[in-house]
Amino acid sequence: MNKNKVLQIAVRAADDKKAENITILDMKGISLISDFFLICHGNSEKQVQAIATEIKKSAQEQEIELKRLEGFDQARWVLIDLGDVVVHVFHKDERVYYNLEKLWGDAPTVDVEGVLN
Repeated sequence: MNKNKVLQIAVRAADDKKAENITILDMKGISLISDFFLICHGNSEKQVQAIATEIKKSAQEQEIELKRLEGFDQARWVLIDLGDVVVHVFHKDERVYYNLEKLWGDAPTVDVEGVLN
């Protein structure tokens, strides 16, 4: 499946569960890990788990390989590796602490609305 379609599926799933401050970083040429980082947060552990579960379910329904899922039980920072797209679902407090957007500040952002449409 095309990486832009994988990104769209992940963004829609996060948005469906009311993930906040959805940010997409274009990691092409910056990271060897993936082409896109999708970063979002929930306001509670339950919401973080709901977002992660919806992304996992949506990916599996589309037969997208789930390479790795980490941090689900603690629900402070859940990492979902979908290959070309790596999703970071944070608890709001952890997102501020780790501040991936600043860490990867040289990565251009992708318009979320453009991905959803």
